[in-house]
Amino acid sequence: MFKLNHSFFRRSLFVSSLVLSAHSFAAGPDINATANDVAIHGYDPVAYFTKSKPVQGNSKYSAVYDGAIYYFASEEHRNTFKDTPHKYAPAFGGFCAMGVALDKKLDTDPEAWKIVDGTLYLNLNKNIQKTWQKDIAGNIDKAKDNWVDIQYTPAAELE
Repeated sequence: MFKLNHSFFRRSLFVSSLVLSAHSFAAGPDINATANDVAIHGYDPVAYFTKSKPVQGNSKYSAVYDGAIYYFASEEHRNTFKDTPHKYAPAFGGFCAMGVALDKKLDTDPEAWKIVDGTLYLNLNKNIQKTWQKDIAGNIDKAKDNWVDIQYTPAAELE
């Protein structure tokens, strides 16, 4: 007769649920995140708006949005983000704004940033940001048009 090992069964269910939940929260190709699904290299997206500067977040204060994990400098920032994440998450899934304007998905430097009309834009580095800033409105328009076509395309397929 078959005897059920409850301990083994519970462990198997637990491991299965971890695998399924990890999969359901994984950042997709539309989000620029690290291999561990951390967005903006761990910088606090709310701080760009409230402190007017990049601030490294702390994994102790985190939230998941669109499959990516965002870190915050404080519980207050995390709660602010949770209330309106679309307001604080960077444009174009956190990919380089200039890159998206050129039909590319490039990583970003959290120090190369600008808020335009209430939206956070990141760039590959400060040199690329200078180029982007020569025609911010035009580059944002190009990027918005391109994003519709490349949003769900893996970055490697755009090279």
